[in-house]
Amino acid sequence: MKRKVMDELMAWKASARRKPLVLKGARQVGKTWLMNEFAGKAYDDSIYISFDKNDDVVRIFDETKDPKLIIERLSLIRGKTVLPEKTLIILDEIQECPNALASLKYFNEEANEYHVITAGSLLGTYLAKPTSYPVGKVNLLNIYPMTLEEYLAAVDSGMYQYYYGVKSGKDYVSAFHNRMTDHYKKYLIIGGMPECVQSWVNSADPEEIDVIQEEIISLYENNFTKHSDKVNSGRILQVFRSIVPQLGKGNNEKFMYAAIAKSARSKDFEDAIEWLVSSGISHRILNVSKPQYPLRAYEILNYFKLFLLDVGLIKHIAQLTNKSILLSDAFQFKGQLAENYVLEQLLPLLDKPPNFYAYAQDREIDFVLQREEQIIPIEVKAGEKTKAVSFKSYIEKYKPEISVRLNTKEYVKNGAIINIPLYFAGKMFELVSAD
Repeated sequence: MKRKVMDELMAWKASARRKPLVLKGARQVGKTWLMNEFAGKAYDDSIYISFDKNDDVVRIFDETKDPKLIIERLSLIRGKTVLPEKTLIILDEIQECPNALASLKYFNEEANEYHVITAGSLLGTYLAKPTSYPVGKVNLLNIYPMTLEEYLAAVDSGMYQYYYGVKSGKDYVSAFHNRMTDHYKKYLIIGGMPECVQSWVNSADPEEIDVIQEEIISLYENNFTKHSDKVNSGRILQVFRSIVPQLGKGNNEKFMYAAIAKSARSKDFEDAIEWLVSSGISHRILNVSKPQYPLRAYEILNYFKLFLLDVGLIKHIAQLTNKSILLSDAFQFKGQLAENYVLEQLLPLLDKPPNFYAYAQDREIDFVLQREEQIIPIEVKAGEKTKAVSFKSYIEKYKPEISVRLNTKEYVKNGAIINIPLYFAGKMFELVSAD
């Protein structure tokens, strides 16, 4: 499968400021596959170590932090020299060996000629603790589920070439609209978890997709107990299971602790939310008090929404039928499904998650994001209906240079308002640029 992040891995290898690289992301998003695929494409040789399977190697890192001694012993174990710049050292499930994580500092300072890449299950929860990893001594790279673009590369090479070639509105082809819309709807069902996409490529069996999605959700829930450390695993589970029902409440509804349990208080569940966000399983989107530059200065830290990492998992948890997604625009939750999809396409393009702007009763802009000094409002509609009182009111008040409406209609640029098909959410920046 084609993953766009491979370009970033290649850039890391060539970078003058290269440090040991840590891949962050939820379980099952393809980190192990990416590291091994990258090794095969970019290096003469590689050594793969999984700390949850190899106690002998764990002892090496427990006994010394000297990178030269570590390299020497790894070479002896494998019977082949680990070469600087030629051999990629892959350290997987590194959270199982805290001393290996700590050793990355010394690889950076004393042996940076050796290329080291690491990943681990729920590693983000470890990196959220400043004392758990060498601050400033590693490069970090977020890994997300496959985007619609990557899904297209796997299932329809012709439409992928079209999607890839769109660099501005001039490249839009109306004749492909229905075919691309059909792929968008299928993506809502399959989602971007690599195993689901590969299963669809292999067998196109929707029942198998359901089985895989259920397995991933069960895996996540089991990990709450195994890897939650000092955070209450029961509360993590409560928050996780409340995400979809809370999204279903409708617009202008922030995450409500009382929706988890009547007596729930923020201080009881803050750690659980932080754990889910740090693990990559959930994304927290903050409201802003003003849609002005710089957005971060106006974020309201206790007014937020939680989304899941993958739209296919949301579909499965909500028990939406494939028929309703493919054929019906009538049910309200389809709007929340579309919002989660849009967020999933935008995150790999941004340095930080976008915000939303809830500014009055029943008045909300789904997303606002900052592009240099420009603030772009984004309205998401699951179908073709474009009537949006909040969006119109926002435009009249703030008069933004660019406003984006995402729905299932075709691409149209009408002054400052740009209508972009939902399947091109990941191409938004190209399509809002001047032709």
